[in-house]
Amino acid sequence: MYEAVTPRPDGSSTVARFALTAADQGYDGIVVRADADTDCDYDAGAIADRYGVDVVEGCEVRADDRTAAASAVDRLRERHTVVCVRGGTLNRFAVEDPRVDVVTRPMVDGDVNHVLAKAAARNGVRLEFAFDRVLRADGGRRVQALRGLRKLREMVEQYDAPFVVSAGAESHLHLRAPRELLALGDLLGFTHDQVETGLREWGRITERNREVVSDSFIEPGVRRGRYEEDHR
Repeated sequence: MYEAVTPRPDGSSTVARFALTAADQGYDGIVVRADADTDCDYDAGAIADRYGVDVVEGCEVRADDRTAAASAVDRLRERHTVVCVRGGTLNRFAVEDPRVDVVTRPMVDGDVNHVLAKAAARNGVRLEFAFDRVLRADGGRRVQALRGLRKLREMVEQYDAPFVVSAGAESHLHLRAPRELLALGDLLGFTHDQVETGLREWGRITERNREVVSDSFIEPGVRRGRYEEDHR
């Protein structure tokens, strides 16, 4: 199973520290989803070799509008194995673009209705069940998060939309072992299979996208377009 993490400078831990903690907790890998506009410098291969976990080079697009988001996806798709878009106001854009792998935090400052859930299923864009606010917020924000997760689960189940699960870690101290997320899922109404599927999906995205990049190689100096044939 894999977990997605937000390292420095947006988070408070380095990629290496995340990798060490993830390895200790039994994860197979981490997806680094740094803000696409920040300078997050790390050697994924060296860190993976040192700690024995896969380190996936990803990014998270955070934009003010659809135009800026589309431009960022154009620029970043070929450079990153996993491309996420911060949801909320960009939910519709993200689920309608098959180049996007994951819509993160879709219920924060946003909503997912049947139209968006159907679009996510059609385009193979994963919706994120983000457990961060349930784990670390309290009061009204936690109640709102619980309500959002419940509605999102209903939409995902009804329209068979793909999804991922994450603790939304911005520090290595925020990481939770898979068994802890399974237990939390129980309390939130998720089955063990749903939580496991959501954690494994990060790895499936990674494997598929790496295969797409590998298959795009034709001969030296010639590459097939990344999304020339099958979008998903």
